[in-house]
Amino acid sequence: MGLETIIGIVGALVVGAIVGFFAKKSSDKPKIEAADRQADEIITTARLKAKDIQADAEKKNESIKRKKIGEAKDKFSRLKSDFESYKGDQKVEMKEREMEIKSLENGLKQKQDKLKSQQQSLDSKKADFEGKEAELKTIRENLDKQLKIVSKKKEDLENANQKHIEALEKVANLSEADAKEELLQAVKSKAEMDAMQIVKDTISQAKVDANKEAKKIVIQSIQRMCAEYTIENTVSVFNLESDDLKGQIIGREGRNIRALEAATGAEIVVDDTPEAIIISGFDAIRREVCRLSLKRLVADGRIHPARIEEVVAKTRKELDEQIVEIGQRTVMELDIHGLNAYLVKMVGRMRFRSSYGQNLLKHSIETAYLCASMAAELGLNPKQVKMAKRAGLLHDIGKVSEEDSELPHAPLGMKICEKHGENAVICNAVGAHHDEIEMNNIISPIVQACDAISGARPGARREILESYLKRIGELEDLALAHDNVQKAYAMQAGRELRVIVESEKVTDQYAEDLSFMISQKIQDEMQYPGQVKVTVIRETRAVNFAR
Repeated sequence: MGLETIIGIVGALVVGAIVGFFAKKSSDKPKIEAADRQADEIITTARLKAKDIQADAEKKNESIKRKKIGEAKDKFSRLKSDFESYKGDQKVEMKEREMEIKSLENGLKQKQDKLKSQQQSLDSKKADFEGKEAELKTIRENLDKQLKIVSKKKEDLENANQKHIEALEKVANLSEADAKEELLQAVKSKAEMDAMQIVKDTISQAKVDANKEAKKIVIQSIQRMCAEYTIENTVSVFNLESDDLKGQIIGREGRNIRALEAATGAEIVVDDTPEAIIISGFDAIRREVCRLSLKRLVADGRIHPARIEEVVAKTRKELDEQIVEIGQRTVMELDIHGLNAYLVKMVGRMRFRSSYGQNLLKHSIETAYLCASMAAELGLNPKQVKMAKRAGLLHDIGKVSEEDSELPHAPLGMKICEKHGENAVICNAVGAHHDEIEMNNIISPIVQACDAISGARPGARREILESYLKRIGELEDLALAHDNVQKAYAMQAGRELRVIVESEKVTDQYAEDLSFMISQKIQDEMQYPGQVKVTVIRETRAVNFAR
């Protein structure tokens, strides 16, 4: 509400009071006084209201003024901030440009310095080149002068030599042709004497070579020696006290014999042979484990799958101990000392390994004795004779290695000997006996020759057996290469392959698929006569104990 409105209201009230006053003048005095008082009160009230209205108006005006001033200050602050921000951006941009310009100036300065340095280097090289060119020119001039001097001296020397020859001819009364003839006679006499000396040396060397040739003939004579030898078979015969035990060994529906074959990897043939069972298998250790297990089971009388597995595990452990004993006994018989325990065990394993039908341990023992005899025959010292015997025993150690290696047996045997502290000479003899590495000592050819002597005897080896054993081993390895295959055994001379899988991880459907996959792989990758039956065995067994 404006100030003019307030004044108008106050004026109206005053005029109303005055009009009322004159209108009521004729009334009585009390009424006039009451009216005066009422008028005064109205005027006072109006004045108070006018003051209140004015105060409110001033307050509102002040509030509006402060608001407008605040808005103006905010706008000014924003404008100032925007201006300063713009000014700051301009400064940053200017600073960046200054830094860029400065960087370009520095780069330009560096390039100028580099060019200046290169120019100085070129100037220096140019000066060196000019100096060397002048030096070469001087040297060339000196050489030309020296060549002229040498040419002149050569001419003077030839003249002096001719004069000297003429003087000698006058003194000796000999012409140049006569002098040459006398000189040739002297040279001829000297050549004849030298030739005689060469002949004498040749005769002496021939005697030495003849001695070596004689020893070589002795070695060849030893190689031609012949001895009786028995070929190893791939079957073992287990004798029974009575044919009644055959049924117990076979078990109900053949479960006992199947468990024994699965545990040992050997094939058991129960036929009409009286009081005997045939154990067949290409691995002699498996056959021996099967034979000893059968012997213990028959003696015990308790024959069932769980007992069979227990006995086979125990027999296999005892056979490992027996292998060590065989190795120790062999080493003692050959009087070989200080052989590593692992190598002693490998020597024992040779007893259950054949090479081309020839028992490997017997072959190695025979080679050791031959090596010692040949070394003594060749005149080697006692230490070398012992080393030859040791190398002869160990030369085929790679054939019984427990490592899965693609190396041939000779380099593999050398690696095993090196690993277990054998002498470098022995290691070389073991690795080189099939010429797969170079020989570097006298023991190596001795071992090679003696190995040939032992293996070349009539009837000592049978090539077809070795190829058969290799094929059987490849057949088992092919099956073991598949996942979840626990054991694989080749039966019936390789005509059947039994594969035992882990029943917890393999389903019946996968067992069928695995049989098909193995048969296809055999068909694609191997050569075999006839056909190979692949049997995958998945067996579930529940075992509990009563206490």
